[in-house]
Amino acid sequence: MQLLVSPRDIEEARRSLAADIVDVKRPSEGSLGANFPWVVRSIKDLSDKPVSAAIGDFRFLPGGAAMAAYGAACAGADFVKVGLMFNGSSKAKDLIEAVVRAVKDEYPEKKVVIASYSDYKRLRTISPFTMSPIAADAGADVAMVDTGKKDGRSTFEFMSEEELVKFCTMNRDRGMMTALAGSLCFEDIPILKRIDPDIIGVRGMVCGGDRTKGIQEHLVDRLVRMVQ
Repeated sequence: MQLLVSPRDIEEARRSLAADIVDVKRPSEGSLGANFPWVVRSIKDLSDKPVSAAIGDFRFLPGGAAMAAYGAACAGADFVKVGLMFNGSSKAKDLIEAVVRAVKDEYPEKKVVIASYSDYKRLRTISPFTMSPIAADAGADVAMVDTGKKDGRSTFEFMSEEELVKFCTMNRDRGMMTALAGSLCFEDIPILKRIDPDIIGVRGMVCGGDRTKGIQEHLVDRLVRMVQ
């Protein structure tokens, strides 16, 4: 299980280097808010750690999502991550295929992460279980669950351990990795180890519980020890 930590700037990134993956986002712009390409590039130059870049919680805008994904890949991101803030299988297919093509045509070695939301019912967005086979068929590398509305409620309030195990199994059977995120806390580590996703993503946990605050290096180090 790898640890992904999501800094918003290079100063926070320096405090996150103990993590396996450094994930660049802009929390003020949403769950998967996109940061600036120069921030992605500067964090990529900081170390040899893989860098992930969120490109946004997208409505059905396949052209915009494809262009944003291409920009993130050009800026140096090793993982390009998009959230599906809409419903409908055919729409999901169109947007995911556009994002995968935008990245993979130029950078076949880079990984595409497709995120749906554990709180999909209240958001009226696509279910993770509907998204997974569509993402696999399109050639995505990672299927992710996160919370779309950041109000302190955890993924575990919306999906059970059994459902998350099922999600991981679906992805593994289709050759994809699984990433789990969504207001996770230190007390969730034992259950996350039982579920055994490939990646867990955090921000608020290593900001002292408030994702709008700064990342604290000692909390990153504590989490690394717990995950290992």
